[in-house]
Amino acid sequence: MTTEHLQEYYANIIDSVGDGVIVLDIQGVITLLNPAAEEIAGISRRQAKGAHFSALFKGEDILLEMVNKTAATGMTISDHENIVLKMTGRLIPISATTSPLLMANGERIGTILILRDLTNIRELEEAVRQADRLSTLGALAAGLAHEIKNPLGGIKGAAQLLEMELPDNAELRDCTRVMLKEVQRVNRIVEELLELASPRKLDLTKVNLHKILGDIILLQKRTVDDRRVTFQQHFDPSIPPILADEALLTQLFLNLIKNAVEAVGAVGLIKVSSRVLADYSMTQKGEGRSRMVAIEVSDDGPGILKEQLEHLFTPFYTTKAKGTGLGLAICHKIVAEHRGMIRVDSEPTKGTTFTVMLPLIQ
Repeated sequence: MTTEHLQEYYANIIDSVGDGVIVLDIQGVITLLNPAAEEIAGISRRQAKGAHFSALFKGEDILLEMVNKTAATGMTISDHENIVLKMTGRLIPISATTSPLLMANGERIGTILILRDLTNIRELEEAVRQADRLSTLGALAAGLAHEIKNPLGGIKGAAQLLEMELPDNAELRDCTRVMLKEVQRVNRIVEELLELASPRKLDLTKVNLHKILGDIILLQKRTVDDRRVTFQQHFDPSIPPILADEALLTQLFLNLIKNAVEAVGAVGLIKVSSRVLADYSMTQKGEGRSRMVAIEVSDDGPGILKEQLEHLFTPFYTTKAKGTGLGLAICHKIVAEHRGMIRVDSEPTKGTTFTVMLPLIQ
């Protein structure tokens, strides 16, 4: 292989690496920047090549300190916890490693900086923490639900007997009707609690996600006939049927789409889309790697405050006047049972997007 071909070969390797690679010369001038580094830092090769690192990464104090220390001492330095890159206009958690660039004879001729985007890893860590919290709450909820059901049945039976004893025109019959209505409401909450807490065996079949979503959208369109609510659907036709519990996925997406309808009120836009995720895959013991499919339900409603977002999937936490706070907790459980993930992105006044990620198992 000629020197020219060898250089091209190594350049292709660096360009194909998923981590960001930035090479500096001995003066701190950028000589190489691969595509992954362009994406993470939001800088093009044209901008970067020939520019001094400290000028281009001004304000990124930890990175600057690491590069300067490696350049001065020849040490390899890593930080996997404390760096949040702000250059793209959004906050990106990254891990960084700086190493000396050495010639074959040991002469130091520059510095290599490796950047890794930790956004997906942080999301996975948060999903695990959320699942742990829900598991503990679910066990507590199961015990409470069983304790509540017995006295609830007694109250309902007594109210029915009392109603039978009262004359049809008695004012007290209104009281018994209220009692029975409220008992029914509490019973519904208890049933939801048991659904949240109890383990169940999935009825796995080949499920067409787009048929489920299409049927739900069709039904929801009929419920908003008197309002100016628009539905848009963007489905990836290449997504095949997946192995899942059709009834549970219907419950999951019905809940999310109904929430979107309630969020937009009298006027609004709801988008439902599907796509195959390139940056997520799942490995299960005894199985090969499986890609994942993402289903997004977006609305242009009032959005959710940042301090509310972290509590959304917690049982009994609700932002609705008449909500029980169990709907999204049950959604989280359904997704977890399918070995998937659910996340929410929202900004006040700009709307909300729920993303459900499910393994693309056929």
